[in-house]
Amino acid sequence: MNNNKPSQKIRNSNPSLEDYVSGVRSGNRIILAQAITLIESKKSSDQEKAQELLIKLSSHSGNSLRIGISGIPGAGKSTLIDNLGCQLIEEGHKLAVLTIDPSSVIRGGSILGDKTRMIKLSRNANAYIRPSPSDGNLGGVTRTTREAIVICEAAGFDIIFIETVGVGQSEVTVSQMVDFFLLLLISGAGDELQGIKKGVLEIADMIAINKADGENINSAKKTASDYSNAIKLIKPIDNNWNTPVLTISSLENHGLRKLWGIIETRLKERRDSGDLHKFRLEQ
Repeated sequence: MNNNKPSQKIRNSNPSLEDYVSGVRSGNRIILAQAITLIESKKSSDQEKAQELLIKLSSHSGNSLRIGISGIPGAGKSTLIDNLGCQLIEEGHKLAVLTIDPSSVIRGGSILGDKTRMIKLSRNANAYIRPSPSDGNLGGVTRTTREAIVICEAAGFDIIFIETVGVGQSEVTVSQMVDFFLLLLISGAGDELQGIKKGVLEIADMIAINKADGENINSAKKTASDYSNAIKLIKPIDNNWNTPVLTISSLENHGLRKLWGIIETRLKERRDSGDLHKFRLEQ
């Protein structure tokens, strides 16, 4: 695994449309960051240029696996992405991580601290982490997350993780732009079944109970059992898929390969049946 930081290239203060296209396609991290900043801009001139850029890059997109990851605060989403991401890169993948941080309702700012919590990935040349503020947008994502996915795919990333703001009824938005939706939870967080909205359980392709290590193992197994029973009472969106519930430890790398194996199985079944292509068109 290459743990060297990507080389930093000189920033172009005012890239042309051609600069953006060639820079993104060649994997220039500076241009890639500037391209996402461009699509996030609310300036009318930038929005026009962003649309032209997306049109030129769209033919190079659509070739990644798009995975949405949501969970209550403190569930360990960043640790999961950091450790699972490194495993995937070891297997030859290129990973982009789009993380969404909630914006302050008072000042509008956002901490954007996810990158500092994914230390190993942030140092890896085959990973790209882009934190973005929610900017008050509901649904757990930003208003331009879908466009950011297109840009990252055009840059050659074959797996895209979207880490959402948190858990709530509005989290269903992210399920409309990913191929697989993972709900990450922990035990001992109060009345778990009451704390999670039914709508999120209905759209989850898999539920993983994290931090199943040390003294938490039995508690995590109990929580997993509770959710397994709860899932049986909810009518699934896809009658051909029974939502699995498993326990993992992101910190100790326990269960991560099994987790990814389930994701691959699900996506292979959807691809072979043609459902994945149909779903992408609907998106």
